[in-house]
Amino acid sequence: MPQHSCIPTITPTMRSLIILASLLVSSQARLLPFGDAPQQQQPMSGPGIQLPNKPSTEDSTPHGDIILSDIIGSHRQIQIFAGFTRDISSISARLDNPSENTTLLAPTNSAITSLPRKPWEDPADYDALGASAYEGKDGEDRAHRNMRRFAEAHVVTESPWKEGKKVKTLGGGEVWWESRGEKKVVMPGGVEVDGVVGRVGNGEVWVLNGVVNYAS
Repeated sequence: MPQHSCIPTITPTMRSLIILASLLVSSQARLLPFGDAPQQQQPMSGPGIQLPNKPSTEDSTPHGDIILSDIIGSHRQIQIFAGFTRDISSISARLDNPSENTTLLAPTNSAITSLPRKPWEDPADYDALGASAYEGKDGEDRAHRNMRRFAEAHVVTESPWKEGKKVKTLGGGEVWWESRGEKKVVMPGGVEVDGVVGRVGNGEVWVLNGVVNYAS
């Protein structure tokens, strides 16, 4: 008799959960008390992937032939958010479009993992459905919807983006940025910008030391 495959389908939302879980395990492993002290190593990079030691300077020249989708996965400190952008079609299509300029506000991995709840969790879902809120197909749909809300709150539909100019995010929120000393902060909320790690033909990637308010 023919054998039926029992291999589960890995959906985009499940893939993002796996990426985040693996990073959490990695960060926790570094805290184990009896392990050997880690030796300092230079990060390894694959062909065509740039891993800068520090954010690029503000006067970097844009690369017109390169677009945001080419570089978003090239920076380890924003690996989790980069995975979210690939899994949300409204964002991935925009980053891949050379005619739509975008300022991508990418929270660091640590900013995401230190949140009181996961980006795909909503207290209202738990209030209504309990611990099983994200189980099954309906649960996965809810998780994906919440993750989309989180990610789209970090996509500014304009670049270059002038200081003080209030603009809409892809999720519909209003944001602007201000200078505070030598730092930039994204408002409202005063989220500190760690640096600009990419400036290409259709926009820029800003690394944030926190997250933009994404509550519905």
